[in-house]
Amino acid sequence: MHIVFLNTFEKAVEGGAVIGAQLTISEEQGVWGVYWLEETAAEADKPEPERWFEGTSWEEMMTAFRHGVARMMGQGYSPIVDGLLESERSAGSYLTMLQCYGELHANEELFQQLREWRRKTASAEKKSAYLIATNRMLWMISAFVPQTAEELKQIPGWGKTKQEAYGEAILAITAGVERTTAFPLDWVQEKLESEQYTAWLYKQKENKYKSMMDRQQEKKRMLTILQQSGGLDQLQKELSLPRREVLLRIEQLEQDGYDIDPLLERELSAVPEGEREEIWKALSSIGDKYLKPVLHLVYGEDAAAQSDRPVEQLYERLRLMRMSYRRKNQQNQAV
Repeated sequence: MHIVFLNTFEKAVEGGAVIGAQLTISEEQGVWGVYWLEETAAEADKPEPERWFEGTSWEEMMTAFRHGVARMMGQGYSPIVDGLLESERSAGSYLTMLQCYGELHANEELFQQLREWRRKTASAEKKSAYLIATNRMLWMISAFVPQTAEELKQIPGWGKTKQEAYGEAILAITAGVERTTAFPLDWVQEKLESEQYTAWLYKQKENKYKSMMDRQQEKKRMLTILQQSGGLDQLQKELSLPRREVLLRIEQLEQDGYDIDPLLERELSAVPEGEREEIWKALSSIGDKYLKPVLHLVYGEDAAAQSDRPVEQLYERLRLMRMSYRRKNQQNQAV
């Protein structure tokens, strides 16, 4: 086993004592390992190292490494050699301070009311909930409790478009709710405790790398299913994702250069040849950037009202055909 990286961490504890730990990256016959070992006073009591990663992927190894570093630094450990995370020492911004304060001081009852409003609005508009408002935005609204349009516009991310679409609805919910703070929000920087804010920043990094690890594992599962000639139904079942999200993941695989042609051929074999030709012609004539114009050209502007052919199914076919169309164009350009 070859040690290719080693760093020591220290953490101050009660009584002025300092505990240490070592973080190592090793390599043996193409297999990477990331290990965390906390030091003990007695050599005989030396524990086994905590394994953060073991595998052949450099990308996955580095993600696991950074996730672990963010987690331990969030718990108060500091590395002797700094710079293990991107921009880890950058000064906190006003925006992130407002986000942090919002999460730490959210009014839970008000937050739940805002979530319920978002759920109903997303359902009525047939949009994803996060497009209406993110959780982070709702936390800040529930923490700062804006009572006027001018106050609401001081919430990061709440711009003119959201104000016009949802401003009155939000203010109707916050109206009359007691608050202990005021606008403008320039007091947050002084009131926010430094230790809390630092721990929150590292928690964001930890969550970021955890999400990356989850996506990497999801990608491996998808590739395994595709290698076994699995289709959209199996992918949807195995990943427990909405159909549209599965298609978005497949589009990402295609953009990353993976061969998805067998999947496209299997899924599109159920689409009548004449329909495929019409879609192909539409993509060629009006472009492949937006699917709604293609939908209207191929199926008519009243496609959404056709009860015998759900519009979601039509969009699925268009997405699959667009991937096939783009891959064909790329192959032609490469020749």
